[in-house]
Amino acid sequence: MRAPQLRSLFLAILTVSGLARAHTPAPPAVTLADAIARAKQYAGQIQSANLAVLQAREDSTQVRANRLPTVSAFNQYIYTQGNGTPSGVFVANDGVHVYNEQVQIHEEVLAFFRKGETHRALAAEAAARAKVEVAARGLNTTVVQNYFAIVSAQRKFSNAQTSLREAERFLDITDKQEKAGEAARADVVKAKLQLRQRQRDLQDAQVAIEKAKIALGVLIFPNFSSEFTVVDDIAGAGILPPVEEARAKASASSPDLKAARSGVEAAGYDVAVARYGYLPSLGVDVFYGFNANQLTANRITDGDMHRNFGLSGQVTLNIPVWNWGATKSKIAQAELRRSQAQLDLSLTEKTLQANLAAALAEGKAAEQQLESLKSSLDLAVESLRLTLLRYTAGEAIAFEVVDAQSTVTQARNAYDDGQVRYRIAQANLQLLTGSL
Repeated sequence: MRAPQLRSLFLAILTVSGLARAHTPAPPAVTLADAIARAKQYAGQIQSANLAVLQAREDSTQVRANRLPTVSAFNQYIYTQGNGTPSGVFVANDGVHVYNEQVQIHEEVLAFFRKGETHRALAAEAAARAKVEVAARGLNTTVVQNYFAIVSAQRKFSNAQTSLREAERFLDITDKQEKAGEAARADVVKAKLQLRQRQRDLQDAQVAIEKAKIALGVLIFPNFSSEFTVVDDIAGAGILPPVEEARAKASASSPDLKAARSGVEAAGYDVAVARYGYLPSLGVDVFYGFNANQLTANRITDGDMHRNFGLSGQVTLNIPVWNWGATKSKIAQAELRRSQAQLDLSLTEKTLQANLAAALAEGKAAEQQLESLKSSLDLAVESLRLTLLRYTAGEAIAFEVVDAQSTVTQARNAYDDGQVRYRIAQANLQLLTGSL
């Protein structure tokens, strides 16, 4: 193949490669709200909590159904050894062959007045729904931490790039001054060591981004993926809410409190249901079918035709008399569960207030330190500028420049960490108050 043809083929390959890159979709940009919504959709703990709600709902359905009449089909065949008499060996039976084919309707009449089981099931269902929100908030906290870990890693990567450029600039200065006989070889070596360190820092920052993306990607995608970017919204962080407003919102929206209160309510109905053991039960049964010695709809007796099918009914009043203290024990056990539920509610309230106070204290501390961190960064940048000028004029040594560069890098990272800290504190407050 001739040179012009090779050149044309090479250009065609480059063109196709460029088109392929142009048509490659860019990785999705995920906001914090997007990440939270995705996590709720794909995270396993939310799905498990939703399944618990569905199970509690079935319990409520079953309790309601137990209050309604039931219908059952009773089919029985009794064989008795014959002894030459109509009833057979066993006097209690009506004949040698007895067939029972009946439809039974049963109703527990007093169940209409005993609503404790229904209320208990509804309270348990409400608690299960609240636990879905509890799981969601716990998941949201993890998402917030992982999301801003990516933001922090991205900022440190940017800082590492800036520090690398500064190290390259200083190495260039030392090279030129060594060639001009104005700097020692030791200065060039020091600058190269600094450059190597900044290159390693850049690599570490890139790895930190990838690891943070992996931690978040597991939560927000149906299939694992780390091909996405996050939106850095730290600069737009708002102000912290007033303390009283935050407390009111936290108490009103806390799913932990809702679950605990529903638990207290369900435990109260447990006591009422346990006390049902002292009450009588009144059952009504209606039977339709036949109980005969022949499996036929009609029978002939003394030349006359008689129907085997018939209707009967019974009312049963069962009065509890003695069960060795089992009912009393069940009531005491239910009261203990109620006391435990009330204790859990009190602990939940105190925990919520403690978490809110800690989040407010963290947010205020982070907010107060931002100005100091920004001032330190400005001073570090100015110090580096002046140190470079002094080095260029021969009034400073290489160690001072390297130290000034390290100070600037630390100050940049510290300022970004302070901003991330404040943003996380704000997000945690939003979670506690139901705003996020």
